[in-house]
Amino acid sequence: MSPELRLILGNKAYSSWSLRPWLAMRDKGLSFQEAVIHLYGPDAKSQILEHSAAGKVPVLQHGEITVWDSLAILDYLADTFPTLAWWPAAPHARAYARAVSAEMHSGFGNVRTHMPMNVRRSLVGRGRGEGVESDVSRITEIWRSCREKFGDGGPFLFGAFSNADAMYAPVVTRFQTYGVELDATCKAYSDAILGHPAMKEWYAAAAAEPWVVEKFE
Repeated sequence: MSPELRLILGNKAYSSWSLRPWLAMRDKGLSFQEAVIHLYGPDAKSQILEHSAAGKVPVLQHGEITVWDSLAILDYLADTFPTLAWWPAAPHARAYARAVSAEMHSGFGNVRTHMPMNVRRSLVGRGRGEGVESDVSRITEIWRSCREKFGDGGPFLFGAFSNADAMYAPVVTRFQTYGVELDATCKAYSDAILGHPAMKEWYAAAAAEPWVVEKFE
């Protein structure tokens, strides 16, 4: 019997990094346990350190293996369950998907800073700090490029849902929360992400959480 997967998460209302592997795992139909830690509670750091010395979520546990960092978790899952098509199969599309995922992982700090994730609120008109429009322009350029080059066969960036979509899903929620206007191509992509059954499940769980963090409200 293979060891059980366990995913340690932060608050579903606010934790963008936690959403990424959770969504990918749900999309692929993997069975896993999850544990949600209130990231802004008084003992949050100590709780997280019980699972990872990095002191951050998400954390994936698979038997004796522990993987932290969203993108590392996605790559580990792709290596461990290769038949589930986590990345596009074609070499060009696969390389492109990895590149845009890495760009998401390391960039867009202005959107992260000024548009913190909050899937329970509509904050239209807020979040327009310095550098945000430049980030939004680049993100939407990526979405259009992926859809134009590789989008045949489905509504996601590379047609079928992939790890690249998991990486950009939290940005989709931010754009909805803060009322970012999207062109037709990007709006269709946003609607596809928000309409994913697992995303609806995440939103419902976030709505049921008891924690409210005022700085994100």
